[in-house]
Amino acid sequence: MIRTVVLDVGETLTRDDRYWGAWADWLSVPRHTLSALVGAVVVDGRDNADALRMLRPGLDVAAEYAAREAAGHGEQLDDSDLYEDVRPALAALREAGARVVVAGNQTRRAGELLRALNLSADLIATSGDWGVAKPDAGFFARVLEVSGAPADETLYVGDHPANDVVPAREAGLRTAHLRRGPWGFWWADDPTVRAAADWSIDSLNDLVDIVKQ
Repeated sequence: MIRTVVLDVGETLTRDDRYWGAWADWLSVPRHTLSALVGAVVVDGRDNADALRMLRPGLDVAAEYAAREAAGHGEQLDDSDLYEDVRPALAALREAGARVVVAGNQTRRAGELLRALNLSADLIATSGDWGVAKPDAGFFARVLEVSGAPADETLYVGDHPANDVVPAREAGLRTAHLRRGPWGFWWADDPTVRAAADWSIDSLNDLVDIVKQ
């Protein structure tokens, strides 16, 4: 039985178009160029930020992010960034009796923006809030602290194999791999992902049937 559903953010709840587009504009490169480089790091199984470092070797991503904020070009997030199934699926999960938690690798600012969207979630937290990021085991320890359910009754949902499915499984959680976004589609049929994921889903709406099982 699944009592708590915990969801990743980027390419699970939100599209990353605006995120990467803003970085391309800030670094004064065509958006297509950065998009292609993101694809390259996806295929290579590398850290997302390596796409930025390809454009600016040695780039300090955190310092550059702070510079963007100071210049008035910081993060933005609104309903247009949500995938269409987010609001109905989260509402249906809570109606089915599940506790819904959102927890991903985002900044504190992103957490504030997410909470302002009034999603049907019992808790929204980010790695910036917690001071620990995926795939660190400490992140999933925090997930279990807020879950309100044992690990084997907590389902972690995400698109990224190395950040979501594999470390969540290692932490003892149940896992669902979402075929969404570049990471979700490219790695969907990888044997490691298949072995680590209890379920493979194409939509967040699929989670409702899982919870009702």
